[in-house]
Order: sequence, then C-alpha cells, then structure tokens
Amino acid sequence: MADLPLDYDPYDFANRRHIGPAPQEMAAMLDELGVDSLDALIDETVPSAIRQAAPLAWAPLSEGELLDRMRAVAGRNRVMTSLIGQGYYGTITPPAIQRNILENPAWYTAYTPYQPEIAQGRLEALLNFQTMVSDLTGLEIANASLLDESTACAEAMVMAQRVAKSKAPAIFVEDTCHPQNIAVVRTRAEPLGIEVITGPASALEPARVFAAIFQYPGTHGGVRDLTDDIAALHAAGALAIVATDLLALTLLREPGAMGADIAVGSAQRFGVPMGYGGPHAAFIACHDVHKRALPGRLVGVSVDARGNRAYRLALQTREQHIRREKATSNVCTAQALLAVMASMYAVFHGPDGLRAIATRVHSRTVRLAKALRVAGAEVEPAAFFDTITVRVGVGQAGILAAARAEGINLRRVGTDRVGISLDETTDEQVLARVLRAFGIHDAPPHRGATGFPDALARTSAYLTHPVFQMNRAETEMMRYMRRLSDRDLALDRAMIPLGSCTMKLNAAAEMMPITWPEFATLHPFVPVDQAEGYAEAIADLKAKLCEITGFDDMSMQPNSGAQGEYAGLLTIRAYHRARGEGARDICLIPTSAHGTNPASAQMAGLKVVAVKAAANGDIDLEDFRAKAARAGDRLAACMITYPSTHGVFEEGVREVCAITHEHGGQVYMDGANLNALVGLAKPGEFGADVSHLNLHKTFAIPHGGGGPGMGPIGVRAHLAPHLPGHPETGGTEGPVAATPYGSASILLISWAYCLMMGGAGLTQATRVAILSANYMASRLGRDYPVLYRGRGGRVAHECILDTRPFADAGVTVDDIAKRLIDCGFHAPTMSWPVSGTLMIEPTESETKAEIDRFIDAMAAIRAEIADVEAGRITAADSPLRRAPHTVEDLVAEWDRPYSREQGCFPPGAFRVDKYWPPVGRVDNVHGDRNLICTCPPVEDAAAADHAPV
Repeated sequence: MADLPLDYDPYDFANRRHIGPAPQEMAAMLDELGVDSLDALIDETVPSAIRQAAPLAWAPLSEGELLDRMRAVAGRNRVMTSLIGQGYYGTITPPAIQRNILENPAWYTAYTPYQPEIAQGRLEALLNFQTMVSDLTGLEIANASLLDESTACAEAMVMAQRVAKSKAPAIFVEDTCHPQNIAVVRTRAEPLGIEVITGPASALEPARVFAAIFQYPGTHGGVRDLTDDIAALHAAGALAIVATDLLALTLLREPGAMGADIAVGSAQRFGVPMGYGGPHAAFIACHDVHKRALPGRLVGVSVDARGNRAYRLALQTREQHIRREKATSNVCTAQALLAVMASMYAVFHGPDGLRAIATRVHSRTVRLAKALRVAGAEVEPAAFFDTITVRVGVGQAGILAAARAEGINLRRVGTDRVGISLDETTDEQVLARVLRAFGIHDAPPHRGATGFPDALARTSAYLTHPVFQMNRAETEMMRYMRRLSDRDLALDRAMIPLGSCTMKLNAAAEMMPITWPEFATLHPFVPVDQAEGYAEAIADLKAKLCEITGFDDMSMQPNSGAQGEYAGLLTIRAYHRARGEGARDICLIPTSAHGTNPASAQMAGLKVVAVKAAANGDIDLEDFRAKAARAGDRLAACMITYPSTHGVFEEGVREVCAITHEHGGQVYMDGANLNALVGLAKPGEFGADVSHLNLHKTFAIPHGGGGPGMGPIGVRAHLAPHLPGHPETGGTEGPVAATPYGSASILLISWAYCLMMGGAGLTQATRVAILSANYMASRLGRDYPVLYRGRGGRVAHECILDTRPFADAGVTVDDIAKRLIDCGFHAPTMSWPVSGTLMIEPTESETKAEIDRFIDAMAAIRAEIADVEAGRITAADSPLRRAPHTVEDLVAEWDRPYSREQGCFPPGAFRVDKYWPPVGRVDNVHGDRNLICTCPPVEDAAAADHAPV
C-alpha cells in the first residue's frame, strides 16, 4: 500500500460539496464538446476583453474550520433580552417547526410554486398563511407575503393611490408609525411625486390625501379606535391603511371591523427569530374588491384534470411582467419559507393558544405598568397591548445603563423617555430585572384591569378552519408537515434546471449557524457593541463581494433582487441630483430584460425607453447608440443583464457601457447571471457602475419556495455616498428596507459559502457551471434548437431551447413542462425571455449523472413529440397532454392509447423512488374565474381526498 502524504486531509476525499461533476465526469463532458481542457472552453466562451487579470486570492476553509470560525464570530455577539419593540419581538420557534420546516431541505430548497402540480404542499401552507392573515385582520383577501413591514407600507401606499377615488397628491402617515415605516414610505413616495404628510391624528385632513397610514398598536404602544378617522377618509374618497400586529389582533378589535381598506404588518413574532433584522414574512390584506391591485403573489384554489381540488398561484402573471414600466410594483418574490413557518406556528397553537400567548404578554405588560405607576413613574399610553413608554427625564441614560447591566435592552425614546415592549419570551424573572433597572425591588403586582377599553376588545372569531383546529400532538404536527413536503418536488429530490434562477446547492454547513442563538435572537436595533460578530461577518462578506465584482462599496440593505434593482437606480438618481443634473430621467432597457427592470425604473421616477434586440439576441448596438444620443443630457442610466438574458456572453458589452458613459449616464448591471462571471470577470472593471447581487442565486442562499433572498448592491466609488441610509445608522439617502442590513441572518449563508469555497473554489464553480451548460446545450441541441449561441457556438451558464416549432403539431411548451414532472423533474423556466421556449441552467452543483438523466428525459419527450408530428397519436391523446400522471391515473380504468408504463414511468423517472404528483394538470382558467384565496369551506375540506385534516 502506498504511503499517504503527511499533509493528508480526509476531506480531500470526501464530498466536493458545491462542485457536482467529478474530475473524470468533467473529462467526459469536455470530450463531448471537443475541447482539451476546461481552460480552453472558458477561453472559447468568455470574451478576453472582459477577463479579470488577477485571480480571487483567499484560501478555502474546511467544513470544520468554517464552523469553528462561525462559532468564534457568534461569540462576539452579546445575547441579551431585547424589549426594544419597534416591530421586532422575542418569540419561541416550536422545535417541531424549526426541525421540520426551517432546517428541512424539502422546504428550504424548493422553488417558487410556478409549477403548481409539484408544489401542492407549500401552496397549502401559504394558503394557510393567507387565511390566518385574512382572519386576524378582518379583511377578505391576503397575499402570500411581502418582504418586510416597512416595504409593505410602501406597497400599500402605491396600491391605495391606484385604487382610491380621491386624486389628491398626498398621503398622511400618523407619527405613531414605526420610524422605519415612515422612512421607507418617504423613500418610495419621493420619486413618484407623492407628498408625505406626517403628524398626530388631529392633523389629518382627509380632503388633502388619497390615503392615510395608521400604526395599531402605535410605535410607543398606544391603541385607539380608528373608526371615525377611517370614516372621514372614506367620505373624502380616500383609503385607510393600518399597519398592525397579528398577535395583538387576537385580543384587539381587528382593522376590518373599524373600516380599514388595507392592513399590513409582519408575522415575525409568529415563531420567526429576529435574526438581526430578518428574514421575516410581511403581510398585506385588503377587501376583495381590490384584489387585482394587490402586489406580490396570491395563492388560489382551483381543480385539476380530474376535478380534484388543487392549489395554484392565482392571477399568476404579475403586473410587472404585463405592465412593465407602467407597473406600480416590482415585487416578484416573497418570504415564502418564513410565511410557512408563521402559518405552522398558527396551526401549532390554534386560536386558543395564540390568544393565550397574547393574554400572557398583555397581562405582564399591565402588571409592569401598574408596578411602575405605583412607584411614581409616569407611564404612557393609557391604552396599550404589549408596549409602554415611561417618562424618566434626565435619568434616561442611567436607566438604560441599569437595564443593560441586568441583561436587558430597552428602547431610547427621544431624550427623556424609555420604551418597553414585552413578548412571548418575557417571564417573571425578566419582569423583576426590568423593575430593578428602575430601582424597584418589589414583586410585580397581580394583573389588574385590561390595559385597553372594552370597546377595543375583539369579539369576532378567527382561525375557524379545521387546519387550525387539528390535534396538535407533535406526532400529528410532524406528520402534517411531512405530508405537505412529500407533495412537493424540491432540490432535495432532483435537479431544478431553471434558467436565470440558479437553483444550486445550499450546503448544510452554511445553513447551520442561522439558528444559533447568538445570530438568531438579536434585535436589529441593539447597540452596536452587542453585534460585533455580525459586524465582522458583514464587513468581510462585503469585502469579498467587492473583490469578486470589482466595485468599491456595497450596501447590504436590499432584501430581494428587485429591491436591489430599485436601490441601485435610486443611487444613480441621487448621484445625478447631487451634481445638479436632476433632469436626467431616461433609462434605456433592452426588450429582453427582466420584467422587474422597467418596473423598478418606473418606481425610481425614470422614463423607460426600450432597446431592440438584434437577430442573434444581443442588444442592437445601433439602436442603443441612436437612443442614447436622442436622450442626450436626459440619459440617466441603462439597465443590462450580463451575460445576457438570452444566455450569451455578448461581445459588445464594453461598447454599451462606453456609449452610456459618453452621454453622462450610469450603467446598471442586473446581477442575475453573476454565476457565470465570478472569478472570471468583474462588472466594476468592464464598465458597470452599479449592480445588484442575487445572493439567493449565485451565493447559495436557498430559495425557500419563493423567498427569502437578498439583493445587495455594489457601486463604484463615485456612487458610494448615495447608497441607502437608515434612521438607525444615518446616511444621506432614505432606506429601501426596514433594517440597515435587510435580512441580516441569511447573509451568514453567503459568507460561509465564500469562506468554504475560497477564491479558487468560487472560480471553479463558475467554470463548471459554464461547462455543464455547454454540455447540456450540445446534447440537447440534437433534439431541440438552441435559440441563441455566442462566439464559437458556445453558451454561458444557461441556454434557451426553442420549442415553438412543435406548436404546428399542437404540442405546447406547457406540455413539455408537465411531462417532465412524470420524469421526476421540475420544468426549466418557461416562456421567458422568449415566449414558447425553455430556459435551462444546470448549475455547477449537479453531477453528470443527474444532468444525463434530464437529457434522457428530454430526448424521450422529443420522441413523443415526433409521434404526434408523424400522426401516430394526436396531441390531445398523447402522454404529453395528459401529463402529469398521478397514482389515481395509474389505478383508474386505463382508456389511453399508450401504456401505463409509458405514461407513468418514462425515461428519467426513478422506479423505486418515483415522484408522484398529488394532482393532475391544474386548470388555471377555472382558478381565476372562481377566485378563492383562503382555505376552502369546511364541507369542501372534508370532501377533498387530500384535505389537510
């Protein structure tokens, strides 16, 4: 036996983690492409004019070294009891939900449920979320979550302007709203020309506004009846928006009962850790009459091909894709994983349990207020739920310091008050420590009268659907969550070859730290000396992202890719205005751009001018040059995606950047395809001025069934002073998210990814992603036309297959997508950016065996198409049109002109581990004509074969 080297590392022989193909598999793939080496392929594919000179330099950490590093960094955070409130509260994540949802790849690796047949589990969970929000707010319809409470306020503002009868140019925001809510609303309003009026309720003039936003309970704890204010708004044709707290609404009169038109808020305290700011599921609810103006995703109920109940995304083509620059919102993502957690928290506790938690929180707040008043303190407000404010005068600093000595963070309010917000985690010891900080050593008194008047008490029922009444024994909860996950197809089962969406591995070691208490329990507004670990992690991640991209600075605030687009354009806009060039208002955008690009530009106050595509799919340089010249000194920016949305490294990218700069504009580069650039080319060096980075794509944050995500923006030095600011941290510009670092806890995932991969590993990931895409394009190209290719016939990290020619035989792109389900695959991206096509991205994470399984499935589907083309079977009778096939199809009477074997076990499908979709093809038209977006009635639930209980 040969001697092992002295520096033998067992992990050299273990799982390669993010790089799927083994070296011998790469050799076979290169042989298919006719190139001698991976270096040669990259040289053929990536234009030399943009290649970076120096490699990414930092060394990788092993899994063990990473976890040691993360433990050390976590230790630099100081975990204290934060009673700061301001929209963020301590909560208890039931271990069954933490283990079976948050830490379960069946849930966190799933994609957005655009293919409903393979997403019935997460769609049901999201429908539960919508029902929970609708019930608690007293409004008929709610969406499947938004990014955070502050952006939900901003979305509600724009929605209200669109549907209100009043055409007044202003919105009133009561000064009792959380500061971050007011700040984000101001940020969103300014480019749209909306005046924001803030002040006490007495300053509201309904005739001057199209809507008003109230906080209920208010940021300092106050609760009051909003009925009269809302009635006055309605009399003037204006709408009422109420930012509220779901836990409070188990005891307090709901917004809908007071006449509110829209309710928004956060479901964070329903079992989702604070995580130094996120991710958390925000919500928005409204009356049924406004449902088509509701931003974001909406889960609805429909039927499948056999008439069985089936869930789907209702009104699925969202407004940014059909209205583009006329859209009022660019929301294309959500916080699905966190919405699922919050919905399961409600299922776990049921209405009685939630009410009991709220009662305990309120009772302890009443006792605290009583003890402080007995001691002579001035406690406000008169009516409250869980938050009180104490006037302490010049003693503010001393009391805050005394509380910190007791291990408690209180809220500094102005110069003479202290805020205290109790939560689910508050126990008797915490009450005693708070009182000691005020110099009170007596035990808190027993509960007195309720802290709000009877007229504000809730009288209506909520969470009456059977799913919220189920037996909550942990065995039943565990089985319910397992049943739902078994209905889904996520990355833990099979490749998800979605072009543009980069469904790559989310390594377990990268995910572990987010649930550690040192990271999970920090309030986003704790003193900075308590978050030194987060500061180190964020600073190092920022430095690495700057090195990767060639940018000089980075804002980590945007908490989605679309938010990053918006923040980047606001940064450009602020730069022009600071230079006295505020008249620059034109943004050039290729026709192939993401739907969120023109929507984001409109939200930033820019006018979109579309640029044509050339015959090969590239930006038409002559059209671009002409339109840039025509814009002249009004040119603010161009928005490009690189590699292009068509999956090609365009040779003219430097020229596009140069033309833009020649006319004084700035280049915004959409970072959706950064997975093809890392380690090979730096956007900041080949001409981009600003770019957002989809950390949930290139940098391994999981998609979670449609969120969370992060979209930080990198900028050149001249734009750095104009990055988003925040009320808690300063800065000259307004914030775009509720917290300074967005969904801070999941930044740890991308940091861990960068640390474990090292510079060379990240570069290799890019190279292998390009190899896998070209291997797939080569083999699939034998059966399907590859629509666009770059220099030398190569593609970037993804490619587009043209399935439009099959329409002549009656076979649609939908037929191919649904047939892939029978083979055990999620479909590629359908009909985008070109209608009737499939955009495919294998990523670097998939092994050659899995890629070959997909190719075999696609080849078999092509043979079935050939049978239709040759007249051997009609499209309507073919397995393509009948797909996907369910177990019910298998055991029912078989009256089809193809065999059960062909229908249910096509090439690619596993025999033993076969994935069976729980429903057949879903009827989208029926779902939109009969829009139901809350849990179906009890009698329907009892009759359904797959009812939750």
